[in-house]
Amino acid sequence: MKIPKSLLIDPDKNTAYGSFAVAVSIWAFSYSTIFGQAMILAYYAVWLPLILVDYRKILRHASSAWLPLAFATYVCFSVFWSAAPGTTARTAVQYCSHIACAYIAARTVSVRTLTIGALIGIFVVLLYSLKVASYSYDVLDGTYNFVGAFSSKNQIGFVASLGIYFCVVYLAFLRRGRISFLLIVPIVLLSGYLLVVSHSATSMASTPAVLALVALLSIGKLLSLRHRRVIFMIGAGGLIACTVIALNLGLMDFVLGLFGKDSTLTGRTYLWQQGWNAAQQSPILGVGYAAYWVQGFSEAERLWNEFYIAARSGFHFHNTYIETLVELGFVGATLLSLIILRTLWGHVSALIFRTWQADSVILSGIMVLLFIRSFVEVETLNPYIMGSFLLYYSYFKLVRAPAVAPSRWSAVNHLEEPDAVRG
Repeated sequence: MKIPKSLLIDPDKNTAYGSFAVAVSIWAFSYSTIFGQAMILAYYAVWLPLILVDYRKILRHASSAWLPLAFATYVCFSVFWSAAPGTTARTAVQYCSHIACAYIAARTVSVRTLTIGALIGIFVVLLYSLKVASYSYDVLDGTYNFVGAFSSKNQIGFVASLGIYFCVVYLAFLRRGRISFLLIVPIVLLSGYLLVVSHSATSMASTPAVLALVALLSIGKLLSLRHRRVIFMIGAGGLIACTVIALNLGLMDFVLGLFGKDSTLTGRTYLWQQGWNAAQQSPILGVGYAAYWVQGFSEAERLWNEFYIAARSGFHFHNTYIETLVELGFVGATLLSLIILRTLWGHVSALIFRTWQADSVILSGIMVLLFIRSFVEVETLNPYIMGSFLLYYSYFKLVRAPAVAPSRWSAVNHLEEPDAVRG
């Protein structure tokens, strides 16, 4: 049997396979700690073999994505000064291969296919969490929170917020036919319910903010380029002014109080201080990628003990930039910050200075969500998590895609050997 290559790697024709690959990836990101290495192998299996289907198309112009390549190289080189070289070497290889999978996904999967696959994967993941129905006790704020099959309320809150986000953008920009409403309703209801019961303040605060931004960017479709620029400048200035006023009038404490938090973000400001102190020990290069939270290291053991982390794993400084400073120093923090800002500005500026496109709106919303969460979570620095996959997928979507020869993809009646994969 011959399978046309287009069904695997052509973004306009591989909706079925692409959606399946994204759904498998989300399941692996969510529950690999439960189901083991088989899920990670499945994640690799849906992406890496696509290189063999047409390596010229996928790898062409890969060097133009120089910034992630530079960061991945630096992560690998940190093994030479790492406090735990074995851990750094293993995790660095995982992170680099994770970036490679995101690159392949960006080359072969459209934003619409990504959204469909994400909705399927998120729905299945949340259903499983609803079935497990586990709760965890937070010793810092004295509350019980729904975590499902996850290890923390913030993880399930993030997945639920993405479920709501992808439901909204699919209905607003990508749906085809009225049946889409019926298919989306169960996903958005389940996502909304689990978001509320998880009590994740970060997710509940960031979700409406991102949806409001998407609505604002959508209005730009009706405006000329000049008016878009004016509105953007006014909106950016207003946001900065409102933030300054809120901080000076104490409105931030009021908002946090609505979510049961105080101005210390339930211990996070203490963690930030500890992280900053740790970063001063090796400010330029850091202690090595993934080389701080290692069992047997005194400072990591102390913080695990102070925050009642009995498993002595799966912890971080709850701030992407502080965590990166500790592990990779100023050099690594600068590179990762540039990747985040370059991706965010790339998609937002496309809406302000160029032709309006729904894909840019969707990816802008994803990047704003990740940017907001980067100040209180660490979701782009580690392998096999949804945040880093979405970050690099969005970045590689900015890279100029290689041209596709019309003779290979447009001719319906040509399925010769070069265009097919034997199965």
